[in-house]
Amino acid sequence: MLWPFNHFRKPLASPPGTIEAIYGMIVAQAREPLFYREMGVPDTVDGRFDMVLLHLWLVLRRLRAIEGGAGLSQALFDHFCSDMDANLREMGVGDLTVPKRMQKFGEAFYGRAAAYDAALQAGAEPLAQALCKNVLDGRDIAQARHLAAYADAVIAASAGLDDAAITGGMWKFPSPSPFAARA
Repeated sequence: MLWPFNHFRKPLASPPGTIEAIYGMIVAQAREPLFYREMGVPDTVDGRFDMVLLHLWLVLRRLRAIEGGAGLSQALFDHFCSDMDANLREMGVGDLTVPKRMQKFGEAFYGRAAAYDAALQAGAEPLAQALCKNVLDGRDIAQARHLAAYADAVIAASAGLDDAAITGGMWKFPSPSPFAARA
């Protein structure tokens, strides 16, 4: 017998595999070697974490504009947290330390998201400065400008996409190649 109160459940914001697909796209793009080889992002655990945060922020920012996007945003952020928790445990971080590290991850995300949102409203140069501080450890504003141009391109490309394509995970990030500084 089916549970008689199933019609009271909150409907799913997206098909079950969509969150995993979108998060997989975020992680795959964050691992793009060009960011590390040619755009100055440190190829370290912290540098890779910052690139995941940047791409997560870009996607969550787009989801804000979609009716019902809040549920999908929350599910995506929860998946990110689950992934970070699993990675910590895989790296051998103890059970007592994981919650403290997870709190720091959350603070890092929300701090960067607030900084990027404020910077984006102020213009291209403030976004480059925020990216320089958070992603490039304050070392290379010229590279940060390339990274900011890439972020602007992601925002523009995602704004041009149909809401159903975004929520269904049927899109791709633009290539960072045109924004990389070539020596």
